[in-house]
Parts: sequence; structure tokens; C-alpha cells
Amino acid sequence: QVQLVESGGGLVQAGGSLRLSCAASARTFSNYVMGWFRQAPGKEREFVAGITRGGGTTYYADSVKGRFTISRDNAKKTVYLQMNMLKPEDTAVYYCGADGGGYNVYRTPAEYEYWGQGTQVTVSS
Repeated sequence: QVQLVESGGGLVQAGGSLRLSCAASARTFSNYVMGWFRQAPGKEREFVAGITRGGGTTYYADSVKGRFTISRDNAKKTVYLQMNMLKPEDTAVYYCGADGGGYNVYRTPAEYEYWGQGTQVTVSS
């Protein structure tokens, strides 16, 4: 069983920055591919960014590429999402997910076995 706890959300003006953190309880955090997803009201949960077990490869949704950066610190069992140049359309609840089933980064929420409770990000115009 893996527990994930997100933090770092909040209210920010357009053009601002936030850094989200996701702390994991997993015994061997490096066994998990990690992903960030978001869900806006009335919309499905969507992929934002993902990172391989060792942190060597990252993937991004087109909508955040060049603005968001995912990283991980396996010693601290934490994954981060640095969000810059935020836009009102980035407003959503952000979730981190853990996938212990393989080595690939999947963009589908169903591939992730564990989820955090989410953290709200609100970007005002």
C-alpha cells in the first residue's frame, strides 16, 4: 500500500508560479512511475506530466509543455511539479499518481494504482 500526500496548491495570479509536492510512503519509491494529473469541475481527469522511475525521462501534456517541470527525489520519496506562467485554464485540483506496474509513463489515469487526495490550484485572471 502506498499513501500519497500532495501539497503546495493555492491561489495565484495569471503569470505566477507554484510548486506542488507529493510525498509518498512507499518502501521503495523508486519502483514507481509517477504522474501528475488534474481535474477541473465538470471535466475528466487529465494527464499533466509523468516521470520514469529513475527520473531520467519526463513527459508532458502539450498544454503545459515549456511551462511546467516534473522532477523527483527518490531519497526524499517526493515528486514535484514546478508550474510557471500559470494561466486561468490551469485551474483544477491536481493529483499525483503512482504506477508500480512497469517502466512506461502512461497518460491514462486507470494505469495508476495509487492516488493522493489532491490539492487545489486556482489561477485568477
